[in-house]
Amino acid sequence: MKERRRFSDLALLVRAPAALSVPGDVLAGAAAAGDPLSIRTLGAMGSSVCLYWAGMALNDYADATVDAVERPERPVPSGRVPRRTALAVAGGLTAAGLGLAAVTGGRRGLVGAVPLAGLIWAYDLGLKGTPAGPAAMAGARTLNVLTGALATAPGQWAGTALRKGAGPAALVGAHTYTLMALSRHEIHGAPARLPAVTLAASTATVVAAAAPAVRAAVREVRRSAPPLLAPGAVRPGPALTVRGSPRSTPGFTPSEPIANPVGTTPLVTVGAALAYLGAYGSAQLKAVRKPSGENLRKAVGSGILALIPLQAALTARAGAPVAAAVLGVGHPLARRLARRISPT
Repeated sequence: MKERRRFSDLALLVRAPAALSVPGDVLAGAAAAGDPLSIRTLGAMGSSVCLYWAGMALNDYADATVDAVERPERPVPSGRVPRRTALAVAGGLTAAGLGLAAVTGGRRGLVGAVPLAGLIWAYDLGLKGTPAGPAAMAGARTLNVLTGALATAPGQWAGTALRKGAGPAALVGAHTYTLMALSRHEIHGAPARLPAVTLAASTATVVAAAAPAVRAAVREVRRSAPPLLAPGAVRPGPALTVRGSPRSTPGFTPSEPIANPVGTTPLVTVGAALAYLGAYGSAQLKAVRKPSGENLRKAVGSGILALIPLQAALTARAGAPVAAAVLGVGHPLARRLARRISPT
């Protein structure tokens, strides 16, 4: 029973369920670079989860004094997890993340993992309380996506992979910046204009995420549409043979179903993008109406988990709708687990 309680406290320390929002960063980057599923991609996912958990433990180590006043229920200030243990967990998970990146991705894996780990430690130990804090954490999420792009086939030049992953990385970074802007006011609340601005930014993120797939679908529909007929003309039907010579049947409607020129990619992309806006946008709208600390905290929690459908949209638009659909299944699971362990 004692060991089970200790495991539960460690899960609270690292915000275990929130790590479900991490693999999608890597998947979105890898899909953009053209290689969504490989051993290297899975290794990069595992490495990023370890580094994410390390950052959570390090956060509680660094914030022990502040949390004793503002969040005394957390494992460190409550005394359930000693502060030195939190630091040891952070160090161990960081080493595990870097080791996994090296084993599965070699030098390319470390090119992404080392600066990511460095930025996480810099944020928790010094940058978090400064004006550079939100940008630093947004940068960490951006690097996480680029780590996925670097995890693609070694035959692809690293610069090309990074260029392909830059688009989804920027959108994930922009989303993270809104989260960090809101998280600074989780205790005392904020003016209503803050969640209003972040809501506008989230809406712009949805448009930017879904627009390429929608444009591609429109082009495909136009390309596959039959040519327009002149006024009064009748589209010829299939030829019929009458006394050995073919004749056209005017106005004939073929019985074969017409193929859907749109495909699943734009449908999954738009669906996932709307799921993101529905989850995160609705929480921000509540915060606009009543910008209390509690509502802002709920918006941050929703935004952390809403990363999953955003990542699914970015993965689908890169041409991997099946992988995106599988990723999207994790969102309701993460929301259910978040009722037991807060992601914030």
